[in-house]
Amino acid sequence: MNLQDLVVPTYQQMLRTLSDWLSKAEAQRPGGAADALLSARLAPDMFPLATQIRFACRQAQEAVFRLREQPFPEVLEALLNEARNAGEHPGTIAEAKARIEETLAVVAAEAEAGITIDPDAPIAHALPNGMTLDLSAAQYARDWALPQFYFHLVAAYAVLRAEGVELGKADYVAHMFPYFRTPADA
Repeated sequence: MNLQDLVVPTYQQMLRTLSDWLSKAEAQRPGGAADALLSARLAPDMFPLATQIRFACRQAQEAVFRLREQPFPEVLEALLNEARNAGEHPGTIAEAKARIEETLAVVAAEAEAGITIDPDAPIAHALPNGMTLDLSAAQYARDWALPQFYFHLVAAYAVLRAEGVELGKADYVAHMFPYFRTPADA
């Protein structure tokens, strides 16, 4: 398995899942009431749902560009700034779902390019605090990119649940349903 075969499907299925959670929130809180959820937080010092969604999108896009050794497009910086300012400007569920769709398009385009990622390629990942992580591409994908993505995804799930949106484990692992086998007849 190459890195692209790991990260691309992971981002695609879980971003679709995130969008499905937002659709459930809209269905359970009609008439625009779901938009208020975007300002919800799990704790006062945590980012709101709007930021968690945008950071998940940012993590997915950043990873595919970084793993392919591509420069980040300007739109990625705009997404980061939008995420940082989402506390004051959370936007709407429709806008959040649009960011997810944009991210899915970026991930799909990168996948279609078909460039194989060398798992041993060195990656120097500079953090905002001035520290740098020196990793191989495989380490970056496994130890940083996917965990960071899932952190924001799970935070979004937790915010929605804490706010009373009816989600359960089946909503989190909906992508697994095609793999279920029914028990043999007794």
